[in-house]
Amino acid sequence: MAGFMTQVLTAQDFAAHVGKTLVPKGQHRALTLVSVDVCDLPGGDGMPRHPFILILSGPPGDVLAEGLYDVGVKDRPELALYLIPIHTLERDRQLYQVVFD
Repeated sequence: MAGFMTQVLTAQDFAAHVGKTLVPKGQHRALTLVSVDVCDLPGGDGMPRHPFILILSGPPGDVLAEGLYDVGVKDRPELALYLIPIHTLERDRQLYQVVFD
């Protein structure tokens, strides 16, 4: 994610970080990047990037409120991400999504 502050982020910028721990600044929860899902939309060829969704997993029961968080990845600059908790059927985790459109 080097240089991400001056460029349009793409799914490829996050792909190498799947499985890594992300920590929202000022929070005691650690989240794991589970997947990077590209949304292949018809007619999207003229867009600066294809929309994509990050799915993160955190501890169950201690849900992080929806909002904008500075999130750090080890050895990388912090990045502001809008985290949204999503309905999670598994009881051993809480899932979150970040949407890039």
